[in-house]
Amino acid sequence: QEQLVESGGGVVQPGGSLRLSCAASGFTLDDHYIGWFRQAPGKEREGVVCMKSSDGYTDAADSVKGRFTISRDNAKNTVYLQMSSLKPDDTAVYYCATTRYMFTHCRRALEYDTWGQGTQVTVSS
Repeated sequence: QEQLVESGGGVVQPGGSLRLSCAASGFTLDDHYIGWFRQAPGKEREGVVCMKSSDGYTDAADSVKGRFTISRDNAKNTVYLQMSSLKPDDTAVYYCATTRYMFTHCRRALEYDTWGQGTQVTVSS
């Protein structure tokens, strides 16, 4: 079955960096949209950054532009979220998600049908 397994979450100091990984199995990331989302306590899930693996199209939320980068390794069938200059407001559970078909925008959570389990990122001194 299609499955996404995340890793790399943890506690990091403000201004630090962290890389999240999302390994796909049961399918390949080719021809899939890939998105990273996050949800903080008391807040709605928001789209952070997304991409179309087939053509390299990417889009990022204004709050993370210049700090977060999405990438993929086709040989490992894995997508990454490289986070730098982390802020306390970045604290959230981070999820990766994929879908073959996109109807509106790749940072819209309802577009996705396969999700990872989520990994906690805590930015605190």
